[in-house]
Amino acid sequence: MHGGRDVANDASTVFDLVILGGGSGGYAAALRAAQLGLDVALIEKDKLGGTCLHRGCIPTKALLHAGEVADQSRESAEFGVKTSFEGIDMAGVHKYKDGVISGLYKGLQGLVASRKVTYVEGSGYLSSPTSVEVNGQRYEGRHILLATGSVPKTLPGLTIDNDRIISSDDALVMDRVPKSAIILGGGVIGVEFASAWKSFGADVTVIEGLKHLVPVEDENSSKLLERAFRKRGIKFNLGTFFDKAEYTNDGVKVTLADGKEYEAEVLLVAIGRGPVSQNLGYEEAGVAMDRGFVTVDEYCRTSVPTISAVGDLIPTLQLAHVGFAEGIMVAERLAGLNPVPVDYAGVPRVTYCNPEVASVGLTEEQAKERYGADKVVTLKYNLAGNGKSKILKTSGEVKLVQVRDGAVVGVHMVGDRMGEQVAEAQLIYNWEALPAEVAQLIHAHPTQTEALGEAHLALAGKPLHSHD
Repeated sequence: MHGGRDVANDASTVFDLVILGGGSGGYAAALRAAQLGLDVALIEKDKLGGTCLHRGCIPTKALLHAGEVADQSRESAEFGVKTSFEGIDMAGVHKYKDGVISGLYKGLQGLVASRKVTYVEGSGYLSSPTSVEVNGQRYEGRHILLATGSVPKTLPGLTIDNDRIISSDDALVMDRVPKSAIILGGGVIGVEFASAWKSFGADVTVIEGLKHLVPVEDENSSKLLERAFRKRGIKFNLGTFFDKAEYTNDGVKVTLADGKEYEAEVLLVAIGRGPVSQNLGYEEAGVAMDRGFVTVDEYCRTSVPTISAVGDLIPTLQLAHVGFAEGIMVAERLAGLNPVPVDYAGVPRVTYCNPEVASVGLTEEQAKERYGADKVVTLKYNLAGNGKSKILKTSGEVKLVQVRDGAVVGVHMVGDRMGEQVAEAQLIYNWEALPAEVAQLIHAHPTQTEALGEAHLALAGKPLHSHD
């Protein structure tokens, strides 16, 4: 029995939707499709919730929050509060982290059960364009959704040994704080672990082959983060690619293409995540692929009419909330609704290091490429003029990118709690707001959200707590 249906003894059963993968995209599609009256089977080989809940978004942010508490303990005298910092208890940190995960996991299991989704545990294989096989049992579907997610990537010749050379999966369960760490990759995963480990007391060096940390962000945000990392004592080497890694007596030595060498106790390989698509029957069923990714159209339809794909398996933004949106869109399309395709530029992006980097819309460079350099206007509002930022002792900026005499097409923010401001930024971008329209909205004082309001006041030509 699975989810109340005796599928093993009912070979004629055909589901409306069979989903392979119970991560963010898969379970969102299952919940929405069931809500719309479709008969759904959801297949997952590991744990419901996938990477985000168990090995990604949630546990990493729990570690980062523990690191924030550690920093606050060390720095409390700046606020007139006397505390003592006695160190990091990794067993206690993991207990806290795992408690967060456990509560969300139980809630998600309850949701899936309450929607009467047939949940199947086991490794699935796409056995035809309309069926998935699990543990010798075939699940037929009028439509199949592929949502098998991603795993940490490495480089040719660089073997992750789960001890000295580790992935983010390993880093999340380490029973100690490494004395020193080299992090290969200065993207979201790399800088988040750099931030957490530094807060825990590790000596951290980030190696990024491109010219900036978080290189997909607006260059101004990258430079602000680099300045903040220098102030925190997080070291980094930019613009030179990795060559090789070798074991030393007590750790790892990394050599770069220019011959520069770094040594540390551990090497975290954080160069991104690759799709889980091999040996699952995708190509045999006729599904078009590109470098391991399943290729789709704007509605997440594959080259096979009965098959869709969502999440990290397709070449879109590898973010849990993107998976949610894609899964919901597919479910609504199959239920006969008319959903709007995801505008990926309009998706909020947050890197939860200290300080946080948050953005939505186009970078200045992207806007100039799209509209022409002479048509793009930018404005920077420094958090030094924001009362709540002063209280929090954070620094950073809000940068706006506008089409001249038109809408704001990019919002880029660096500073404490900027991830909590990105919701309003998302509305500004997606509703094509003019600076003057945002400027007339009243933001509560003193809050971090005022910074967004003040930036738009300035862009509208009537700055308040900033210079003309």
